[in-house]
Amino acid sequence: MKNLFKALASFQSEVPTIHKATKGYGYSYADLPTIFNIINPLLEKHDLGITQLLNSDDRGNYINTVVFHTESGESIESNTYIPDVALKGMNQYQGFGSGVTYYRRYALSCALRLVTDVDNDGSGVQVAKKSPKNTYAHVETVVSDKKTMTSAQFEKCLKAISNGTYTVERLHNEFMLTDIQANALKVAKI
Repeated sequence: MKNLFKALASFQSEVPTIHKATKGYGYSYADLPTIFNIINPLLEKHDLGITQLLNSDDRGNYINTVVFHTESGESIESNTYIPDVALKGMNQYQGFGSGVTYYRRYALSCALRLVTDVDNDGSGVQVAKKSPKNTYAHVETVVSDKKTMTSAQFEKCLKAISNGTYTVERLHNEFMLTDIQANALKVAKI
């Protein structure tokens, strides 16, 4: 994997922060076409390629992201499962397509270490404080007595929200959401 990691490190040292072009649900992010316009020439320059395959198994649908070195054939891969959620105002196929696009963007960003949006998924969880000398930042973790939930519980909550028998506010008040669950709420547009 020496060739792949060397090329990936060189790519990462050159790739810029990708400007946020699209706005939605209180945050800005770079969409897939914007990301590919910037990374494709750098991937080629460093003999890297990437592919994202849509697969499924007994656990559900997932995106298989593969980063490979074109000269040596070395590769790394990651699987990202796509939650099966109903999105308000979309039929089943449109909702699935939105989920695929959303998770492709995040899987790609993770695999290549891209910065494509403001990292605010943990809002309210960590608070940065400056030291008295203003030379170092310290992170203070806020402890919460909220419960965490399983994927099955989260899916039931999403269905209840879609049916109008539960609210997003109540969900946030009662449970500590994982980044994936918070992102799924954003995708669900509820």
